[in-house]
Amino acid sequence: MAHIIDRSPPPEAPPRLQTRILPVSATRMGHIIFHSPSNSFLDGWDLEVDKATPDGAHLLEAASQLRDTDIPIAFPTETVYGLGADATRSSAVQGIYRAKQRPSDNPLIVHICSLAQLRSLLCPPDSTTSAAPSAQHSQRSSSTTDPIPAVYHSLIQRFWPGPLTILLRLPTPSPLAPEVTGSLNTFGARMPSAPLALALIKLADRPLAAPSANASTKPSPTTAEHVFHDLQGRIEIILDGGPCGVGVESTVVDGLCDPPAVLRPGGIGIELLRQCRGWEHVVVAYKDSSQRGDQAPRAPGMKYKHYSPRARVVLLEGGSAEPGWEVAKSYLGERQSVGLVRTRKWKAFAGTCDSDVGLTGPITTNGAASTSSDSTVTNGTYLHGRDRAESTQVPQALYSRFEPGQDGGGCDIWSIGLGGKVADIAHGLFSALRELDQKDVDVIFVEGINDNEGETAAAVMNRLRKAAEVELKP
Repeated sequence: MAHIIDRSPPPEAPPRLQTRILPVSATRMGHIIFHSPSNSFLDGWDLEVDKATPDGAHLLEAASQLRDTDIPIAFPTETVYGLGADATRSSAVQGIYRAKQRPSDNPLIVHICSLAQLRSLLCPPDSTTSAAPSAQHSQRSSSTTDPIPAVYHSLIQRFWPGPLTILLRLPTPSPLAPEVTGSLNTFGARMPSAPLALALIKLADRPLAAPSANASTKPSPTTAEHVFHDLQGRIEIILDGGPCGVGVESTVVDGLCDPPAVLRPGGIGIELLRQCRGWEHVVVAYKDSSQRGDQAPRAPGMKYKHYSPRARVVLLEGGSAEPGWEVAKSYLGERQSVGLVRTRKWKAFAGTCDSDVGLTGPITTNGAASTSSDSTVTNGTYLHGRDRAESTQVPQALYSRFEPGQDGGGCDIWSIGLGGKVADIAHGLFSALRELDQKDVDVIFVEGINDNEGETAAAVMNRLRKAAEVELKP
């Protein structure tokens, strides 16, 4: 029987829940035992959880909730924080849509912890069997014909676990909840490299459908605090493993078409894909603007407005000069406040404040008085009063007041520098947009970069163009 998906707007979130942030360190959650001398997650592995530590207890609690309830769990991956639920149960997947207020025709990526678990999805039990495919069905991988298409083998060996999602045909009968695929006959799958994410999937013994753990259309979360800000009261557990390292979502590829295509730019560059057998002629098949109309998106992130803070975002393409006062004041609202995201050339306070003239008041960093205005100090250390498995940094803003002099008026300036390296820009982008949004600015001016510098640069500009209301050329 064909599945019918309700395309009406998702229902209002359930009564507010008590949301807890539970810290979990990858170094204290337990011991990983690999099944092969290669010590590869691809070849199978087990986890001995340290139940004596709070980290192990938190992980077991989250895995139990994934198995036994319909309330999704937020957890960190190497890209962004995800909001996971059992991909085989409709009621659980519907919990994701309720929490995010996400349209139901936007497909979800399925996260797995081993190739055996993926093969169990592609070769599901008979329709008369109600058991959900799990990581334990490794005997199914012994078939002489690998259900994973050969075109993906070179990518899997090089990039998994990691920020790469592959598009696969949905088997019949489908083991996945229909809400996962948005009525498509394909689904996206990836194996994250973050040990905490892999451990959660392993302990839940379920493939996890997991979009980013933000309110729909908002910037993707790269810290547990970002998730709490968006989803407080809508979910119960946020596993806090520290800031994410990559900062933009996974690359999504389609090897089922000829030539193979990149559907969404992300953490793996097209130049690296072309080094793999069968992917020498891979093409770009995405647009930087959101897909319009009733056509179902082939992959997540292709439809609807994405990555947008409350403030207006004005993107100045790579090579553009910083905005001056005449440009800035035309975007000011009642708060008379401007945010700046700087990458390579803009000065500490852009063209509005290129000297000490017009600046009043002390420079501050996130509200704390600073003894220096040195704009080369771009990223502040992420502090939360406890030991972290990761020491990744998140951006912080510098404050000043701009007074144009005889013209009167003026505005508050909040400025964030991400540095000149593409990896640093990708890592800090979403955090910078969120940080400036929390400063309640009217507009955020973003210094773009050239998207021909590789796939990560293309991913950065793809996200920015989806977030921007205005795009200014140099």
